[in-house]
Amino acid sequence: MFRLTSLNLNGIRSAATKGLQEWMAQSLPDCICVQELKAQAADLSGRFEEMAGHKGYFHFAEKKGYSGVGIYTRHEPTDVIVGYGSTEFDAEGRYVELRFDRPGRAHSPKLSVISCYFPSGSSGEERQAAKFRFLAELYPRLMALKQCGGTPREFVLCGDINIAHQEIDLKNFKGNRKNSGFLPEERAWMTGLLAPTLPTACGSLPPEGSAAPAAGQSPFRGPGLLGTAPTLCTADDSPQPGGASVLALNSPAQGGGMVDVYRRLHPETTGEAYTWWSNRGQAYAKNVGWRLDYQLATPNLAATARTAAVYKDVKFSDHAPLTVDYDCDL
Repeated sequence: MFRLTSLNLNGIRSAATKGLQEWMAQSLPDCICVQELKAQAADLSGRFEEMAGHKGYFHFAEKKGYSGVGIYTRHEPTDVIVGYGSTEFDAEGRYVELRFDRPGRAHSPKLSVISCYFPSGSSGEERQAAKFRFLAELYPRLMALKQCGGTPREFVLCGDINIAHQEIDLKNFKGNRKNSGFLPEERAWMTGLLAPTLPTACGSLPPEGSAAPAAGQSPFRGPGLLGTAPTLCTADDSPQPGGASVLALNSPAQGGGMVDVYRRLHPETTGEAYTWWSNRGQAYAKNVGWRLDYQLATPNLAATARTAAVYKDVKFSDHAPLTVDYDCDL
């Protein structure tokens, strides 16, 4: 059994003072993906390179006290990917991927675990536009990772997505339809990512130097539409140009094919599913929350998920840990 946890720490030093390491030692995840380290390498030195027997791998933001992601693991990865190749967002410390490629593993010789922290657009139009640009960049990166190569790569992306996908994913959905995190464009992006996929092409990163959406402009050309150039793939996982048409995500037949693992196991839960609460008022006490933290997996890996739960007995940050047990091994 492979136990995987995702948790936005809202500062690793703060979370550590609230019993995070003790809880890790008790819950024994194989990997724990963390977001919002709010620290640099020097801050972790001698304190947090390892926690509860787990070795950490990190992507730090250039800006001090901001963002940053990591993965703590009890297993040695075969490769570590820091950043996803973005000229804009890699400086913000938002993506780290550990690969656990085992040629003899029958169910998935190629397997990756990703910790990712999506931008928030709640501070204003400028950051919301940046969030749209991030979504436009990340989607084809995930498609390239999933679909390219002679042997398919299974993976799970863990993280604070900063999007509540459905009305059951937040308490006050009626009052938040125009707010970042529940905007129609954001929800459409999630719908496209989770819709069944075409097996014949894979996405690639947008060509270097291609124009980004202007400030305030959505990169989507309609509900669930995201323009990417389909590519053909080689056996060594390197995408090759395959045409100039766009991959439209507005129909279920052309989606990203990813699986929301928690919703696969708990399709109707509401209050039990929330993973984030505002610090304002009595949001946590009254469970006025949002489901912002996800494990998004390729279908074969998602099919092995047996249990999924949000842990709320101890409050490590304004987010709660999401843990999934997969009937597979690293």
